[in-house]
Amino acid sequence: MTWFTKKHMYQLIVLIVFTAIGLYYTEFDIRKFKDFHNMIDFLERWIWPKWELFPKLAKESIVTLSIAFIGSFFGLLIALPLSFIAAKNTSRFKFVYQWMRIFLSFLRSIPEIVIGLVLLTVLGLGPFPAVLAIVIHNIGVLGKLISELIEASDEGPHEAMKAVGAEKSIADVFAILPQIWPNVLSHYFYRFEVAIRTSLILGFIGAGGIGQQLFNHFKTFQYKAVSMDVLLIMLLVIAVDFYGSRMREKVI
Repeated sequence: MTWFTKKHMYQLIVLIVFTAIGLYYTEFDIRKFKDFHNMIDFLERWIWPKWELFPKLAKESIVTLSIAFIGSFFGLLIALPLSFIAAKNTSRFKFVYQWMRIFLSFLRSIPEIVIGLVLLTVLGLGPFPAVLAIVIHNIGVLGKLISELIEASDEGPHEAMKAVGAEKSIADVFAILPQIWPNVLSHYFYRFEVAIRTSLILGFIGAGGIGQQLFNHFKTFQYKAVSMDVLLIMLLVIAVDFYGSRMREKVI
């Protein structure tokens, strides 16, 4: 087998070793499914959502949607100009580019829940700390993703604009941004969808919204109410995914 060289053999051995270590440390054991019926019994308590909670939970869903939307939108607004500084082909100075990359890595390395817990000590309970936590994390994530799109953009239109006398900053905006905009939107809607799930977790630490309701219902064993919470969360994610796809199709 000429395609399977000695180098591939070493890679396969490393892969097997890492898989074995991972299985050991995660206590991966398929035999634990012998009590599968316990999960079925548990899920049976979720059947028939508590529909009378719909008006209250719909209002909480709007809070969750607002946290996710504002957090993602402000994150994009701040990340977009920073991504031009963090891209190798548009950054004016090498050391500024490197420091911006480190800064964005630092922002996205801190989980939203940690940022939220820190902000709670200053801002107290409520949706506002959750919004800021999502904004800060999204600046790091969207800044990196958009900077990579900028680096992969076609240099032709950029050079053409500079050749006719346009300043570099003007050429950056009008030659690169139209090329990458559909993918920017795609990343934005993906982060918006992620932010909905994040705002649910932040609800567990007092950020409000349907996440807090889910935590309270689970803690008090109200499983039919939990079922209603999960149903609304699924509808939110599906609606955002559908709307995002339609928006992207229109832009392309």
